[in-house]
Amino acid sequence: MIECFFDCSSPWTYLAFHNLQPLAAELGVEVSWRPILVGGIFNTVNPSVYEQRATPVPAKARYMKKDLEDWARYSGITITFPPKVFPVNSVKAMRGCIWLAPQGKLVPFATRVFEAYWGDNLDISQDEVLAGICHEVEVEPAAFLAGIAEAAIKDQLRLNTEEVMARGGFGSPTIFVGGTDMYFGNDRLPLVRAAVLAARAAT
Repeated sequence: MIECFFDCSSPWTYLAFHNLQPLAAELGVEVSWRPILVGGIFNTVNPSVYEQRATPVPAKARYMKKDLEDWARYSGITITFPPKVFPVNSVKAMRGCIWLAPQGKLVPFATRVFEAYWGDNLDISQDEVLAGICHEVEVEPAAFLAGIAEAAIKDQLRLNTEEVMARGGFGSPTIFVGGTDMYFGNDRLPLVRAAVLAARAAT
């Protein structure tokens, strides 16, 4: 009933990824995690993101920093903007999520990727960083690096990204309830909860 299209390069997605899991458990539903490349979305349908980064509104930027800190504290996680690498090329990490999904390792791997980038200031575009994360989640790094180079994995990441845009998405995280009811962002999770309960009541 719940799909979540996500990219680990977004701090707001980290919040949603973290907060959606207990919500889904409370509701007794599974989440279909759909890795995407948010840069591809921005390039195709939402280039205004780049304009906002280039010429930010100072008051809004200050508030967004506070808002992110408030949400991180409320959620019990640590989020700090990486001082050296932002934005980051997350393509290998997101391919890794796809490759690991059939092995039941997507959630622990993605969790560590989020933590590494947003908490530990590690560059998740680097093979050695991803190899270290693989060791932590009991995945063989050489197999991982070979797996994410497979054409089928690359194609699936592209197809997921194209699919979320075709369904009206314009960023990460994009969440769907019941296939068509779309919600964007961590702060929409109360609405996601209400939508799941409403759909359940209707059936």
